[in-house]
Amino acid sequence: MQAKVRRYAASRATNIGWLRPLRPQRRVQQLDSQRGLLLHIVSLALGGCLKAEPVRYGLTEDTGGHITYILGEMEALSRREDIRFAEIVTRQFDEPRLGAVHTQPQEWINSKLVITRVESGNSAYLAKDALRDDRKAFTDALIAEFRGRDRLPDLIHAHFADAADVAMAVEKELGIPFIYTAHSLGIDKRAALAERSETIEARIAEEDRAIAKARAVIGSSRDECERQLAAYPSARIGRINRLVPGIDRGRSAGCISAASDLVAPFLRDPAKPMVLAIARPVHKKNLAALVDAFAASSLLRDRCNLVILAGLRDDLDTGNVEQQEIQRELVARIDRYDLYGSVAYPKSHSRDDVQGLYALAASTRGVFVNPALMEPYGLTIVEAAAHGLPVVATKIGGPQDIIAELEHGLLVDPCNTAEIGRAIERLVTERPLWDRCSKNAQVNSLDMNWDKYAAGFTLLAEEILAEPERKKRPTYLLVSDLDNTLTGCPKGIMRFGRFMQRQGEFGFVVATGRSIVEARRLVRDWKLPLPLAWITSVGTEVYLQHNGELVLDQAFARIVERGWDPHAVDSVVAGFPELVPQPSYEQRPHKRSYFVEDTGCIAKIERALRLEGIAARVVFSHGRLLDILPPAAGKAAAMRYVAGQFGIASARVFAAGDSGNDVDMLTACENAILVGNHAEEVASLAARPNVYRSRRQNASGALEGVLAHHRARQLRLRQNGRIPA
Repeated sequence: MQAKVRRYAASRATNIGWLRPLRPQRRVQQLDSQRGLLLHIVSLALGGCLKAEPVRYGLTEDTGGHITYILGEMEALSRREDIRFAEIVTRQFDEPRLGAVHTQPQEWINSKLVITRVESGNSAYLAKDALRDDRKAFTDALIAEFRGRDRLPDLIHAHFADAADVAMAVEKELGIPFIYTAHSLGIDKRAALAERSETIEARIAEEDRAIAKARAVIGSSRDECERQLAAYPSARIGRINRLVPGIDRGRSAGCISAASDLVAPFLRDPAKPMVLAIARPVHKKNLAALVDAFAASSLLRDRCNLVILAGLRDDLDTGNVEQQEIQRELVARIDRYDLYGSVAYPKSHSRDDVQGLYALAASTRGVFVNPALMEPYGLTIVEAAAHGLPVVATKIGGPQDIIAELEHGLLVDPCNTAEIGRAIERLVTERPLWDRCSKNAQVNSLDMNWDKYAAGFTLLAEEILAEPERKKRPTYLLVSDLDNTLTGCPKGIMRFGRFMQRQGEFGFVVATGRSIVEARRLVRDWKLPLPLAWITSVGTEVYLQHNGELVLDQAFARIVERGWDPHAVDSVVAGFPELVPQPSYEQRPHKRSYFVEDTGCIAKIERALRLEGIAARVVFSHGRLLDILPPAAGKAAAMRYVAGQFGIASARVFAAGDSGNDVDMLTACENAILVGNHAEEVASLAARPNVYRSRRQNASGALEGVLAHHRARQLRLRQNGRIPA
């Protein structure tokens, strides 16, 4: 992949010719002669006071979490040896109140990372909608800036739709491809509005254009990738990628001490458990509901302190209209409920103060609360986790993914203040629950780091920049589950990758219970070979490459759809309260998915479906996951379909798995492999003559099984005289 990327970038650089370089870049470029041509990534964002840390978050309405994201992303990219140069591009402005640094054309963060500020001709600070009028001038200035350089960037990462619009113009003019990250999408915001407006409709249309034109779209959460982005008319699932942002783990005793000093003047007893909220002062963050929930609970008023960081202010008359409304509303509610002495709402804070407050809240056995009406991701929820601080969060948007993965808190309806209050009360009063959530937070959040994000981003960039590769048609097919079958051991993954690279006659196909977005994330995270085809959602969906893009195979979808009545399934399952529906994005067109603790109900469900004359397959796996599928679906059916698409006979197909949702595939395949770490629920399959039980685990076990079956097949062919001895 690297070689193909280098050929692409080298040919483009040659065609452009050598122009004026960025002076400090010369030393970086000297490394290229030793390592080969490396990547120059630009991160483009127009709004907010974008600068190196320390950043005064909340200083303006759009100086928010996206700056943490961009700085974390680009600092991690700059640490990588395969990145030549990391550059943040934003708008230059002159507003003394916001800091003189924003007038500087360049701000170097390290020897490979710079913030470049482009002068558009308008030196005023512009927020959100006002930026639109300046966009054409900024775009022209940016194109001129790039034209005047020694070498063009290889890729632009556009943050928000306005930056994507600029990136489209740059790509049209200079041929630099771009990736788009939305951060916050308009469709969900429109749903929360009392009535539609021209402004929100224009925003949604601009987001749709960005989704249509970007080479790839990045989302942070499953909800963002599989529900929010997928709702746009131009969305193509093969271009949507989930990359999980990292978090800042920096903290010190000094930070905690400074945080204590920040809130102590407000509080009668600072040692009480802290109920902490950190959000920009905008209506959608729903901070007033948190004050209502706290005030309505005599338990919380008696035992806890409430601390709210709602942006920065000089007084209640500064900031835009929305900021003023929110901050005045908070003060009015605090006054109405007479919460003085048990609530703190500092006027200003630093990044260190924020880290200190997370740690201080955890030390008091407190809770972090995000009551937003809709939260696209929820970076503060993950930051709280890094400090071992349990959370109560909105169930609308990304937090449902984060809490499902980290298991460090409770989800609530943001419109139900009583529910918010009860959830906080539970965490404050139920000591074992708080301890479990705190431990889960610290352990499970370790995997969320910017270096891992940067590795995934670089792989995605390489896929975009690589020249199309002609692959010869495989003569054998390995169809394998992902979780635990291949994943689990990095060394095994490396051996598996080397085998697939050497053995060009083997094609690799993923067969997983995960969605296509999650399957692609896992393949990227574990550095697995790119599959020829993807069987996802327990064999109800097949994705194939078509004209260079991954698309849902409609022919297989039509096969699966026959005889499928999901509403009838819903009606039957409603009679089983022991089934808990999995999140909405797991409910696919041809799949219904549940959590089940009492396995005794599975036979009853199958019987109930039969009695109602409903044709369906019930698949139980991993000890608690239940999927109900169309009768024509499943991994076995999808495996046969994919093999047919590549013209490969069943005798040349190998299948590897480890759990209940692999049973039909392992039963049907002539060359089935049960990896050594298989679940107890499929142990009986080892007795079948077509199943090889590997001694090794994970990818090493899958590879062991492939080689064993292949040797046995070659031996049979020799014995039959089909191939020479």
